[in-house]
Amino acid sequence: MKKIILVLVFIFSIQGVSAQSETTTYYLIRHTDKVLKNKGDRDPDLTKKGYLRAQKWAEVLSDVKFDMVYSSNYKRTIETAKPTAKANNIGINFYDPKKSYDKAFQKATKGKTVLIVGHSNSTPSFVNKILGESKYVEIDESNYTNLYIVNVNKDSKNSTLLHVDF
Repeated sequence: MKKIILVLVFIFSIQGVSAQSETTTYYLIRHTDKVLKNKGDRDPDLTKKGYLRAQKWAEVLSDVKFDMVYSSNYKRTIETAKPTAKANNIGINFYDPKKSYDKAFQKATKGKTVLIVGHSNSTPSFVNKILGESKYVEIDESNYTNLYIVNVNKDSKNSTLLHVDF
C-alpha cells in the first residue's frame, strides 16, 4: 500500500509541473467482482466481495480530487464507481465503450481529473485509444487489481499501470 501512495504522490507532482499545459489525468479501473451464478446474465450485480473492493478503490483513491467519474451503463461498473463518486460529491456520467475516446469525450474531460470504470476488455482498449498505441492487453477475468493512470497534455501522453491488490 505504501508503494501505491508513493507512486500516486509522484504522479501528482508530475501533474503540478505540467499544469500550465492543461493536463488531463485519467484513472481507469475495471469493475470489481461480479456474480457469476447465471452465465446468461449480461448485467450481473457485484458480489459482497465486489462491493467491499469498490469501497477499497474509493479509499485508495481518496487523495485524488476527481472532477468527473465515468462508467459504462452496467450495474457492476456503476456500483464500482459509486463510492468514489460519492466521496467526491459528484455524479456518474455514462460512456459507450464502443465510442470511448471520441472528440466529445476528449472535449468534456480536457484539463480534468477523471475516473473511468470499465470492463476487462474495454479498459485496456480505452487506455490504448487515449495513448494512440496498442500498449495494454485485455485483462484476465480474475484480475481486479489494475489501475491505469494516463496523463495527457498538448505535448505528451504517458501512462502508468499499477497493481493494487486488496
